Amino acid sequence: MLDNLIIVAYFLVVFGIGIYHSRRQRTTSEYFLAGHSIGWFAVGASLFSTNISSEHFIGLAGSGASGGLAVGCYEWSASFCLFILGWLFVPYYLKSKVFTMPEFLERRFNSQCRWYLTIVSLIAYIFTKISVHLFAGAILMRSVLGWDYLTTSILLVLATGIYTITGGLKAVIYTDLFQSFVLLTGAVVLTVLGLDKVGGFHGLRAALPPDFFHMIKPASDPVYPWVGTIFGTMILGIWYWCTDQSIVQKTLSAKDLENARKGSFFCAALKILPVFVLVLPGLIAKALYPDVTGDNAYPILVLRLLPKGLVGLMVAALLAALMSAMSSVLNSCSTLITMDIFRKTHPNSSEARLVFVGRVATGAIVGLSILWVPLIQYLNNEIYQYLQSVQAYIGAPITAVFLTGVLWKRATGRAAFTTLITGGLLGAGRFVLDVMHDAFRVDLGPLNNLVKFSFLNYSVLVFLFCLLLMYVITVTEPRRSAAEDDNLVLQWGGGVTRVFDRADLAWTAMVGTFIIALWIHFA
Repeated sequence: MLDNLIIVAYFLVVFGIGIYHSRRQRTTSEYFLAGHSIGWFAVGASLFSTNISSEHFIGLAGSGASGGLAVGCYEWSASFCLFILGWLFVPYYLKSKVFTMPEFLERRFNSQCRWYLTIVSLIAYIFTKISVHLFAGAILMRSVLGWDYLTTSILLVLATGIYTITGGLKAVIYTDLFQSFVLLTGAVVLTVLGLDKVGGFHGLRAALPPDFFHMIKPASDPVYPWVGTIFGTMILGIWYWCTDQSIVQKTLSAKDLENARKGSFFCAALKILPVFVLVLPGLIAKALYPDVTGDNAYPILVLRLLPKGLVGLMVAALLAALMSAMSSVLNSCSTLITMDIFRKTHPNSSEARLVFVGRVATGAIVGLSILWVPLIQYLNNEIYQYLQSVQAYIGAPITAVFLTGVLWKRATGRAAFTTLITGGLLGAGRFVLDVMHDAFRVDLGPLNNLVKFSFLNYSVLVFLFCLLLMYVITVTEPRRSAAEDDNLVLQWGGGVTRVFDRADLAWTAMVGTFIIALWIHFA
C-alpha cells in the first residue's frame, strides 16, 4: 500500500509541475526553447536526468555485474565532453540563435548537411532511443512489480506525452529538475543499503575478482580496450553531449551564456555519480547473489534488498529516469519536425501555427511510439545492445564534422556532407555485419575479424578517417573569400570564447582533476 501511495504521489507532482509550466507557450521561443529563461541549476539537472534513463539502471548495473567498473568509462568521459560543450560549442550555438543542431550545420555548411542530420536524428530517436527506453523500462517494471509491459509502456508514453505536448521545453526542464532528485535519491538509497549489506567497500572487494575494480583494461580486451576506453568514449561523448538535439536544446534554453556554461559544468560534476550509484549496485548484486546474470542485477537487488516503502521510492526513481528521457526525446523530435522540416518548407508560417505544428508533431510521435510498443516483446538483450551500438556507429562522422566546422574556418560544405555520408555508411555497414554475425549466426569469412574488433576502437578509426576526408576534400577546393561564417567558427586570435570566468575555470580544473584521480585510482 505504501509503495503504491509513493508512486501515485510521484505522478501527481510530475503532472502538477508540467501543467503549471504549460500556461503560457505562445511563441516558438517559449515552446521550443523555454523563452531563454532557464537558470544554470535547472539546465544542469535537466541535462543529467535527460541522459539517465531506465536503460542506465539496467545496462550500467548489468555491465557492472558482468565485468566490473569498466563500463563507467562512459560516465567519466562525459564530464570532459560537457566541459567541451560549455567552453567550445555553446558560445557559437547561442551566438547563431539557432533552434536545432541541423540548423547550425546549415548555417555553417549547407542545407544538405541539415537534411542529413535531421533525418538521421529522427530515425535514431524514434526507432532506437524510444524503443530502448521502453524496453528497459518494461524489464524493470515487470521484474520489480510484475506489471504488464504493454499496458505499462502505453501509460508511460501517454503520461509523458501529455505534459510535453502542453508545456513544451519549459515543462520538460522543470519536471526533469524534480525527477533528477527522485532518481538520484532512489539510486543512492539502494547503493548505501547494498554496501552495508555486503560489508562496505572492503567486503565488496573481497567478494569479487580484482579485475572488477579496474577501469583501464589491456588493449586486447574485447569490450573495453584502453585505446577505445580513453579516445573512443570521448569521440562518442562529444557527439552525444555536444551535438545531440535532446541534450544541446537544454543549454539553448538558458538565460545567457553564463547560465548555459554553468549548467553544463554542473552536469559534469553530477556525471561522477553514476559509477557509484548505478554501476556499483551491479557489483553489489553480484557479490550478494551469485545467480545474477547481468541485466537482472538491478531488479534482483531492489526485490531482495529493499523493504516495503523503499520499493515504491525505487520504482518512482525508475519512472523518473524513464519519463525524463522520454520527454526530452519527444520534445526534440517535435522541434526537429517543426523547425527543420515544416518551417523550412513553409517559411511564412506564423508563430502560433509553428507552436501548433509542434504540439501536433509531439502527439504524432506519441502515437508512433504506442504503435511501436507491441514490438518490444520481441526484443532480447542482444538486440538491446545492438540498438545502443547504432548510436555509437553514427556518432564518429558527426563529431568530426562539428569539431572541424567550429575549429577550422576553411572547412567546406561539400567536405562536410561527403564526410557525413561516408562515415554514416561505414557505421551502418559495421552495424549490419554485427547483426548478421551475432543475431543470425552468419559466417562472414574474413569479415569475422572486423566484427570481433571492438566497436570503440572502430569508432576511433572512423573518426580519424573522417577528419582526413574533411581535410583532403577541403584543400582540393578553392579558398572562399567571403567571411559569412566568422561568427560560427573559432577565431584563434580572439572572439566569443575569450570570455572566461574564474569560477568556471576553477570548477573545471577541480572536477577534471578529481575525475582523473578517480580514474588513476581504479586503473
